[in-house]
Amino acid sequence: MSVYFDHAATTPLLEVSRNAMLGALEVVGNPSSIHSDGRRARQLLEESREQLAASIGCDPIEVIFTGGGTESVNLAIKGIFLAAREAGRKRILAPLGEHHATIDSLNWLEQNEGAIVEWLPLDEFGRVVPSVVEEKLAEFDDWALFTVIWANNEVGTIQPIAELAAIANRFSVPVHADAVSAFKHLSIDFDSSGLAALSISAHKIGGPQGMGALILDRKAVARPLIHGGGQERDLRSGTQNVAGAAAFAAAVASDIPDLRPLRDRLIAGVLEAVPEAVLTGDPVERLDSNAHFLFPGCQGDSLVYLLDERGISASTGSACQAGVPEVSHVLLGMGLDEESASGALRLTLGHSSTAQDVDSLIRVIPEVFEKARKAGLSNRDVGLNS
Repeated sequence: MSVYFDHAATTPLLEVSRNAMLGALEVVGNPSSIHSDGRRARQLLEESREQLAASIGCDPIEVIFTGGGTESVNLAIKGIFLAAREAGRKRILAPLGEHHATIDSLNWLEQNEGAIVEWLPLDEFGRVVPSVVEEKLAEFDDWALFTVIWANNEVGTIQPIAELAAIANRFSVPVHADAVSAFKHLSIDFDSSGLAALSISAHKIGGPQGMGALILDRKAVARPLIHGGGQERDLRSGTQNVAGAAAFAAAVASDIPDLRPLRDRLIAGVLEAVPEAVLTGDPVERLDSNAHFLFPGCQGDSLVYLLDERGISASTGSACQAGVPEVSHVLLGMGLDEESASGALRLTLGHSSTAQDVDSLIRVIPEVFEKARKAGLSNRDVGLNS
């Protein structure tokens, strides 16, 4: 197995999660059936819901199981907007630099459902400035929703969610937080957060892919995107994934180590090995699992390929763009130009990361940087001469 630095894309399945899923697969009933097999499946599903609710500080009824973080984000943004539009509220506030699940949902609502999206600027660290949020909310009285990513999936910057939610609540604007990257890395208490909705995913914390949840306040109003049997508070119809829910709950119950010492070792080692490298994102308020750099004169894809040749998996940013190389919209939103942003490398840690992994990366990064920079210079010369 390679040395793995792409835990933000997906982290290895925990053994306890695998065992929970295998055990749950032996339960044959449909949780909507009333016979004993169905009741047994229902019991396992609801026990999993209770475990997840306890871990995030909400009532079990507020946990809506979904097929992943992207679906949760779609259901929150579209569902809340469609309900609010019935009352004449059609404006949505969102920062630049959000995950594509949010951006594409907002673009779809704008193109098809009459939404008006107002985009917030980011500072040079990828932060949302609370005073700017307050000024923007004061401009209009037809807000349907404010949506914001809790911790940026690319550069790792953590937003002041409690402060942002408090501002929005003063204007009676519901807030959705994309917490896919933040869950289990930050302390989250939904009841005291001031949020109306929060999206999470299983495979980012050692659970299975294709499993997620939307935490939706019992007072929040949303419209379903999927219609059928009325499962999950009539917001997500379809036979529930009992085995996935059990595996998700098992991952939630597992401890994630404090990754800050390993992250700091990684950051310090890379900056010492390659003095030209630049750390991006908030230097203090950042995920314990995230180290994101710019390497001047390089293409991020070249860095990824060269590291892969040496048995190290890394990324340039989000894995949710269908493998299409492009300059990060997050970095552009932070004010970087395309040339600078093209040299991005994201290194993310998880429960299986070790000091040996970090040292392996630090040993090869100077050579990788030099080769990527030479390749970048060669490509630029070819472009100038063509």
